[in-house]
Amino acid sequence: MGDPAGIGAEVIVKALQLLKTPAEVITFGAHSPMLAAASAAGITPTWTRQAPSEPITFTRQPRCLLIDDELAGAHGPYAPDSQLGGQLSFGWVMRTIECVKAGAHAAVTGPISKLAWSLAGQAQFPGHTELFAQEFGSERYAMFFHAPPTDTAPGMNVILATVHIPLMHVARHLSVSRVIDTIELANETLKKLGIPDPSIAVCGLNPHAGEGGLLGVEDQTVIEPAVKHCAHNGIRVTGPHPADTIFSQALTTQQHRAKYDVVVAMYHDQGLIALKTLAWDRAVNVTVGLRATRTSPDHGTAFNIAGQNRANPGSMLAALNLALQL
Repeated sequence: MGDPAGIGAEVIVKALQLLKTPAEVITFGAHSPMLAAASAAGITPTWTRQAPSEPITFTRQPRCLLIDDELAGAHGPYAPDSQLGGQLSFGWVMRTIECVKAGAHAAVTGPISKLAWSLAGQAQFPGHTELFAQEFGSERYAMFFHAPPTDTAPGMNVILATVHIPLMHVARHLSVSRVIDTIELANETLKKLGIPDPSIAVCGLNPHAGEGGLLGVEDQTVIEPAVKHCAHNGIRVTGPHPADTIFSQALTTQQHRAKYDVVVAMYHDQGLIALKTLAWDRAVNVTVGLRATRTSPDHGTAFNIAGQNRANPGSMLAALNLALQL
């Protein structure tokens, strides 16, 4: 569900109503936020509640099952950025991971509060991505964002070389091997999405991709060698490109494939400002490099609109659909 005080419950309830593909959906969360969201949206609840102490049986039949912590004594009101919210949402993620290890086909995670996780004693995990990587023993992983084109808007794919770290630390976290790993993961993921011969563009770190070293040396000393290595090994990749112009060449429509199938961004906001400006309501985050499928919507908890029936379920629905596709 994500944080119980956020919009996770609302987008889950709405997305399940819109889901076309039959699936067995097991949700870890709390009943009262889902019931309130359903009531506000005029949706009849279709889920069955089960206590966390009961064993989970995979029926492989379409159904909605809620593993409800409120049946085990948890209760609201749930406050934003709270220790309780952090404890519950972290526990729900851990049980989701256990469920996947036990045979579920994919994990879809609702938005969490990183502050709440910290208050709950889990500050070592700045987000879902790092937790999933640890639990599945993945040293080579990345955040990949997929926004397919629609009838009225183009699509885009973005992958991040670094994830949840302060901007001032990005340069020292970049290495030739990290950029190589990210390019290779992008290539592998696009093939899973049905693109047999992907074309990849790599962003520079600095303005104008360093302007020949005048605006920073990382583009020449770190990114360029990584690109050359991957190209030598048969990957169709170019760069480093100036980040302020490359995204326009990665916009795919339903009628026209873009010059580049994915952009490799060096840091979080470099890639996600472009993606979320284009497709905030339909982009999906995929943790690539895991021995499991994990997707999530590309938005946060939106505490400011929680409980108001204002949340758009588009990204959660897209996350469910992509999980099923993968």
